[in-house]
Amino acid sequence: MIKVKEAPSYQRIRGEIEAKILSGEWPPGSKIAPEHEVMKQYGCSRMTVSRAITGLVEAGLVVRRKRAGSFVARPKQHSVVFEIPDIEAQVLARGETYRFSLLAHAQVVADGDFVTESGFAAGTRLLMLRGVHVAAGTPFSYEQRWISLDTVESVREVDFTKVSPGKWLLEHVPWTEAENRILAVNASAQMARQLEIDEGTACLCVQRRTWRGEAGVTFVKQFFPGEVYDVVARFRPRGME
Repeated sequence: MIKVKEAPSYQRIRGEIEAKILSGEWPPGSKIAPEHEVMKQYGCSRMTVSRAITGLVEAGLVVRRKRAGSFVARPKQHSVVFEIPDIEAQVLARGETYRFSLLAHAQVVADGDFVTESGFAAGTRLLMLRGVHVAAGTPFSYEQRWISLDTVESVREVDFTKVSPGKWLLEHVPWTEAENRILAVNASAQMARQLEIDEGTACLCVQRRTWRGEAGVTFVKQFFPGEVYDVVARFRPRGME
């Protein structure tokens, strides 16, 4: 009979806390029980608990605050200017109708130049989606998105004819870091067809990558006709109150 070796206590503690964070059971800002309570719960030493929490801190899922304790980390972004938008909410806020039209979906594997562009490791299993956000009956944005099946296994069960990928991710998949890139592009033949504009029309392309700890969550390209979307940032000189 082969005896299965149990995982070290700190790995078990870390795994159970991580599962509660990633499932959304413990949302950003939630306070984690003090170390002495975790020690009592698992019957282990303070050093073991500290090691588990430290691993979560290094993964970007937990932050420690002096004299306050440990908390589930809030998302951070490389730029203070941009947030991850909910396109549906933006359109509805303008008093317009909204729908997402799914054009294609397939399972693919990250390879070649796409690895550099997307940030996914070579060999990562991905769900590829293409669709159009429609506002008041008119195409508002053409979207190409890739979601890591290695990180978000549950995405396989989602019906994206009923909910847009971005909205579902915002509501169900916690993320810890995001990167936005804004590009000016001319509409390709495919983009022009989906956005119902002339080929070569000036468009804004928003590229976004998100991570959960070290694991990539999604890479998306959203294309907007130049006349319907802009990026606005209000800020002060560095150092001014």
